[in-house]
Amino acid sequence: MKRIAVYPGSFDPLTLGHVNIIMRGREIFDKLIVAVSSTIAKDYLFTISERVEIIKDVFKKNNAKIEVDFFEGLLIDYLHRKGASSILRGIRTVSDFEYEYQMALANKKLDESVETVFMMTEGEYSYLSSTVIKEIFKFGGDVSNMVPKAVVSYLVKKLK
Repeated sequence: MKRIAVYPGSFDPLTLGHVNIIMRGREIFDKLIVAVSSTIAKDYLFTISERVEIIKDVFKKNNAKIEVDFFEGLLIDYLHRKGASSILRGIRTVSDFEYEYQMALANKKLDESVETVFMMTEGEYSYLSSTVIKEIFKFGGDVSNMVPKAVVSYLVKKLK
C-alpha cells in the first residue's frame, strides 16, 4: 500500500521552513501532496493559482514524489479524494503545537483512520512564517535567506 500524505497550508509565500518540511516529508512518504488551502479567513498576497505555480516552480527538479495541488472545503474530504491516509504538519513553536493538536483531534473525529504526523521545523527555520516574510519584504527588507530564490522574484513582481 502506497503511503500518501498531504501537507496542507496557505504557503503565502512559501518559506525555507516549508521547503525543509517538504523535503524531509518526501523521504518518509511514497508521495507527498503539497495542498494549497483556499481558506477565506486570511488576507493573501498571492492568489491560489499563483501559490500553486510558485511551489511547482520551486520543486520542478525535486518533484518525483511531490505533487502540488489546491483544495477547498474540509481537509478530510480532500484526503479521501486523493487516497491519502496521513496529514503532515510542521511545528515551529508550542503555540503551533496547540493549534495543530486541536486540528489533529478534530480530523481524527471526522475519520479515525487518518493519522497526523507532526514534524519539528529545524531550528534555523523556527522563526520563519509567511506573515513575517511579507512584512519584512513590504518594508524593503531582505528576505533572500528566508525563502527560495524563485519566491523572491515572485515577490518582486507582485509588489511592483
